[in-house]
Amino acid sequence: MSKSIKLFAMVGLLAAIAACTQQEEEFVIVDPEPISVEPAYTGKYK
Repeated sequence: MSKSIKLFAMVGLLAAIAACTQQEEEFVIVDPEPISVEPAYTGKYK
């Protein structure tokens, strides 16, 4: 192989390794608040 092909392969390999070693971001999922409040039980039918 020519030196340029080896150089491009080495640069590509180093770029792939650098991309894999980056720390992953932590995602936090928050439960949404209820849109409306449920009616309170009064014991009577309306």
